[in-house]
Amino acid sequence: MSKRNPGFVLAAAVAGILVALSAAAADTGKLQKADQLKAEPFRDARTVSTLAAGDNVEILKRQGGWFQVKSAKGSGWVHMLSVRRGEAGKASGESDTTALLALASGRAGTGKVVATTGIRGLNEEQLKAAKYSESELRFSDSLVQSATDAQKFAARGKLAPRTMDYLPAPTE
Repeated sequence: MSKRNPGFVLAAAVAGILVALSAAAADTGKLQKADQLKAEPFRDARTVSTLAAGDNVEILKRQGGWFQVKSAKGSGWVHMLSVRRGEAGKASGESDTTALLALASGRAGTGKVVATTGIRGLNEEQLKAAKYSESELRFSDSLVQSATDAQKFAARGKLAPRTMDYLPAPTE
């Protein structure tokens, strides 16, 4: 009859508990600022509702820079930068499962993970604060590619042209 290593048994038990907790735990978050809940993950999609700063949400899915969420005000899509992941009163992204994983790993330190999100574009505040920079303009001009280079790039990536309608003229 072989004896099992007590450390192995404990690690297996902790792993089993963690798997069960992570399967049962929903990813939650809290709105950092008021934002619109959209029907689809697009800025021009139909607005389902408006979420206020501090509203709690259940995060169902991520697509690009959007979270699909469920809240007391409805279900839809919200900008991911408007949501602080994690439960109220806890650091961003920290859940009971995260705390157990940090404990089970035996690692010292905070166990916190830093994540960044890259989304292209400027927000309204950045546009209002923009200042002219001749050096930046020269730099952006240096990035211009010829139509031939663009076509070669598209061919290498097996990209196909797609016709799109022009946006309507703005109404005042």
